[in-house]
Amino acid sequence: MADRPGGPAAAVPSGPGLGVVVAVTGAWEAPLVADLDRSRELLVLRRCADVAELLAAVGTGRARALLVSADLHRLDRAVVARVRASGVAVVALTAPAALAEQEPRLRALGVDAVFAADAPAAEVAAAVHAVVGAPADHGAAGGGRPLRAAEGATAGPGRRADLADPADALAPEPAAGGADPFAALLEEDPTGARPRGRLVAVWGPAGSPGRTTVAVETAAELAAAGDDVLLADADTHAACVAQVLGVLDESPGLAAACRAAGTGALDGAVLQRLSVEVVPRLRLLSGITRSARWPELSTSSLERVWEVARERARWVVVDLAAPLEADEELVFDTAAPRRNGATLGTLAAADVVLVVGTADAVGLQRLVRGLADLAEAVPGAAAPRVVITRVRASSVGAGPETRVREAVRRFAGVADPVLVPDDRPALDAALLAGRTLVETAPRSPARTALVGLAASLRAEGGAPPGPTPRGRRRWRAGTGRGRRRAG
Repeated sequence: MADRPGGPAAAVPSGPGLGVVVAVTGAWEAPLVADLDRSRELLVLRRCADVAELLAAVGTGRARALLVSADLHRLDRAVVARVRASGVAVVALTAPAALAEQEPRLRALGVDAVFAADAPAAEVAAAVHAVVGAPADHGAAGGGRPLRAAEGATAGPGRRADLADPADALAPEPAAGGADPFAALLEEDPTGARPRGRLVAVWGPAGSPGRTTVAVETAAELAAAGDDVLLADADTHAACVAQVLGVLDESPGLAAACRAAGTGALDGAVLQRLSVEVVPRLRLLSGITRSARWPELSTSSLERVWEVARERARWVVVDLAAPLEADEELVFDTAAPRRNGATLGTLAAADVVLVVGTADAVGLQRLVRGLADLAEAVPGAAAPRVVITRVRASSVGAGPETRVREAVRRFAGVADPVLVPDDRPALDAALLAGRTLVETAPRSPARTALVGLAASLRAEGGAPPGPTPRGRRRWRAGTGRGRRRAG
């Protein structure tokens, strides 16, 4: 018999079974363990009473799967991510009467299978063997693609071996009478297709003014072209997008979305409520109001936020902090929160990476080094597209565009940077009004450059020119939190 919670370690019985850790609460635990011992399909290595104990058991490296109760205290997406980062599959068990209600939440946490707690041990064992035997993608934070079962996993009436991708849970469930609860919120594509939105990460090395401006204005141009856009401020050092856009709501929407994601409660409707409408088709998830709150933007929760956002918006544009260091492992001997995890995780997940530099001697040198640092810190990131701001003759000499292009081609191997002229009066006026250049200075040279950037992104993403065709899902105007100050 395996160790009991709080008891002394016992010898692990020999047998052919696959090693599992059990953290099941209530009356279901004893019968389940007894059935598993009799079946010998699974070898129960440890019976755990809480999250701390199960993490310790998983950390030994002996277990291949975790059987866990849906109602285990403090079970959230971060815990599931840590377990899966250890190469351990997660199978959740819930009360039979609550299966339909709990399954979407559990799948959103990233578990690999969901069963009723009274499911036969043979069915649970078959599902565990299936998910453990399937190829898995375990990212640094354990978030990656969920483990999938091989074909042939069994399921009985009222008992599910539902091993689909948790992102599928985003599809709204029909309400009583066949009415779609999201019908008043989102306009569905009549074909039923749900094209996945593209994630655009805006990053730049320290001392690169213009990261936030590029993120805000690119998002505004994509929205002006007719696409639904979600702009998120994931800067864990100096978030300021809300102030730039004149949003008065001081409650950070992105932190709230991460909390919802951590408990499995985040869906399109929740994301809608937590975001602020800035201009038609452009919504904002505001950043943390104090840098000390950075632990609220956990890597595993942000991963789920981006999943949901991609389901609900054509573009998700994220403003990121400059630091790329990931040295927590040097001072912790266990998994530790990473202040720069939001930046590193978003860069790794992004479809498009915009790297922002500035057109002067110091800024260009930092850009060249920053590109090398980015390639080292996030080797799997999308090929960066370079955007250089504040292009002006006073800082680089006559013919600034030519000089800047030659410099980045020679020292960074970048052939086609996007050059944004230094239109300080227009940008200052937009900041003062809490508006975008689309609203305050539509003929600004800086805006012209960013219009071209947005157009190229849309072309690469397969978006049609001009307004989005009728029938595409879109945000409903006038909903969400916060408001903008008067211009």
